[in-house]
Amino acid sequence: MTADLDFAHRLADAADAISMARFRANDLRIATKADRTHVTDADQAVERAIRELIQSERPGDAIFGEEYGVEGESSRQWIVDPIDGTANYLRGVPLWGTLIALAVDGEVVAGIASMPAFGGQRWWAEKGAGAFKRSAPGAEPERLHVSQTRSLDEASFSFQSIAQWRDAGYLDKLLGLAQDVWRDRAYGDLWSYTLLAEGLIDAAGEFDVKPYDIAPLLLIVEEAGGRFTSVTGERGPWHGNALASNGTLHDELLARLA
Repeated sequence: MTADLDFAHRLADAADAISMARFRANDLRIATKADRTHVTDADQAVERAIRELIQSERPGDAIFGEEYGVEGESSRQWIVDPIDGTANYLRGVPLWGTLIALAVDGEVVAGIASMPAFGGQRWWAEKGAGAFKRSAPGAEPERLHVSQTRSLDEASFSFQSIAQWRDAGYLDKLLGLAQDVWRDRAYGDLWSYTLLAEGLIDAAGEFDVKPYDIAPLLLIVEEAGGRFTSVTGERGPWHGNALASNGTLHDELLARLA
């Protein structure tokens, strides 16, 4: 494990401690942002804590976070979603987590997805070093591999949200895919991509995403042997939408969405 990935784990540890302390709290404070999405005091506290640690231990690095935007200019940028799945978090649903990635010259080189309310499960990857999961704090890590599914009629596909696909003008394509795949479900948020990296589902797609929603998940899927692009085939977390697969199905999915 490199020093950067070790540091990312420490950032995730700090985030987990804060978010779990506020999860299902009776006095959780909830507000609505300008884009009409929700934010809680936990989202803000987690991001502040992560920023303080980065500023203390990596003072030359830039930061791009959901709640407080971009800070600093550097070829090295930490990309942070303090609580991915805020809508679940504020309702007490345990499907949420913290996403942390390091991008160097725009390329994601390390990433972590941590879901403390799922028993402390955590997924991570480094560029060229594979993707891993721990099932609980202190558990032995296991290396991840995507599935070997080769045809859509055998594939399990997660679409995240009907509204996303409808608003993006892709609802007809989603319905066509739903007819042809073996199973379609909206597992939601970061969980879709961790399931994909573990080989438990075969593809996932969504629209209206920001880099902090997907940056570490992109690397985790790729290092598990899969592919992660936009719906038009561009690599990187910068394109506003995402299509991830076990790799074998990717070209066919791109063609279906073209």
